[in-house]
Amino acid sequence: MARTWKCSGLRWSVNGPVLVWEGGRRTALAWGKRVAFGIEEGGVRTCVGAREHVCPLGVVVPGRSTGARCEECARLDRAHSVAADTVADDPRPYHVYLAWFGPGMVKVGITAVERGSARLLEQGAVCFSWLGSGPLMAARRTEELLRAALRVPDRIPYAAKRAVRAVLPDTEAERAVELAELHGRAVALTGWPESLDREPFRPVDHVRVFGLAGVPAAAGEVSELVAGGTASGELVAAAGPDLHLVTGGGSGVVVLDTRLLAGWGLVPREGRGFDLPVRAVKGVKGAGEGAGTQDGLF
Repeated sequence: MARTWKCSGLRWSVNGPVLVWEGGRRTALAWGKRVAFGIEEGGVRTCVGAREHVCPLGVVVPGRSTGARCEECARLDRAHSVAADTVADDPRPYHVYLAWFGPGMVKVGITAVERGSARLLEQGAVCFSWLGSGPLMAARRTEELLRAALRVPDRIPYAAKRAVRAVLPDTEAERAVELAELHGRAVALTGWPESLDREPFRPVDHVRVFGLAGVPAAAGEVSELVAGGTASGELVAAAGPDLHLVTGGGSGVVVLDTRLLAGWGLVPREGRGFDLPVRAVKGVKGAGEGAGTQDGLF
């Protein structure tokens, strides 16, 4: 019987995207690598728990959920989350940043200085720049200031991020234009906390890191995993939690949100089948074909 694997999610290292598995195993992903796996026959998706604790009830969770947590575990996770604004006494310094995902799509956010740009890679930010750094609450107040004064959101749906990747400008300079304009307006605002040090505009572009240059637009995205299903495709790009796969058979590029893998038992698969539910990416057209060789589960 094939060994069953449990995926803990996609992480970004200095060398690119890495899939992390329960037990600590890590699988580095590279462009051209064939991603191939199956979902256990008769299996169910169970809650992944919270804060490194197993869900005590092993609750079955919906296949379309990207959180893969039951209500109780989700509540526990949020109770210790800086992102959910439930932690106020973190002594670490924080960065305030502006992140650009495509034309007309900019958000403001904060991340611990010690994490560097990891948070931006995890979110799939195509381009970003730091705005300032300082204590957590000062960073929070600055984030709120920008949201109110400049009407910049702190969250952007992943579906919107995926769709706009098909219309990215060709050059780094073009991709930085909106970010530069908003950065200038932001630093000119009054009311910044005195304890937050402002930083100059230094755009960081992730198109090459994500492998998005010259990649065909995604034609569809996996809506959920299902028991007994199979996925196989050549990895051509990755951004945030998303893998862009050329599946062949005329299906073009399909995006797989790796957050959908959590909670399922996965097994190795040979061949090039792909029978997971896929929905269209609105407003995006693309096609392609490719090949690769499976190495282990991925």
